[in-house]
Amino acid sequence: MANPKHTNQVRIIAGTHRGRKLPFATAEGLRPTPDSVRERLFNWLGQDLTGQTVLDLFSGSGALGFEAASRNAKRVVLIENNRTTAQTLKKNSQTLQLPQIEIHHTDALHYLRHQPNTFNLIFLDPPYAWQQWQDLFPLLKEHLAEQAFIYLEAAQLPELPEWLTTYREGKAGMSQFKVLQYQPINETS
Repeated sequence: MANPKHTNQVRIIAGTHRGRKLPFATAEGLRPTPDSVRERLFNWLGQDLTGQTVLDLFSGSGALGFEAASRNAKRVVLIENNRTTAQTLKKNSQTLQLPQIEIHHTDALHYLRHQPNTFNLIFLDPPYAWQQWQDLFPLLKEHLAEQAFIYLEAAQLPELPEWLTTYREGKAGMSQFKVLQYQPINETS
């Protein structure tokens, strides 16, 4: 059932595609990050992502990934395991003509296990019922560029590994969110 508040559309709030509305398919657990939270997030991260590589690991509506692309990210990878949702993401990417966006229909953990790339910014906004954090964090560490940021949104935030430090945090409705920064720990000390 479509949420009447967002009527299965998300709006890009800034950048080259500011104001564009994108449809998304209804899917279990899909709840786009609200405009107000995205606005706060990009105020924290900076409005211009020129040169940044971005991974949106649980893309859903694509709100975070499309927002990053609109703000000039060099490369944006969207991962979505729901076939219909992934097809909608591809359609929206083609409509917006954003060549820096790559969309993969696969599981988040599978993607991390089978590709070598590192990213400057990673969005983690899984469905509320998703609980595989202890499997995710060791895989994620291998894909973080130096001083990378991670945006984490969940109903209940997981225990964080010691190599992630909190940069900013907030709450909106049922969601808690944090911007984390990768701080490699010196293994020899």
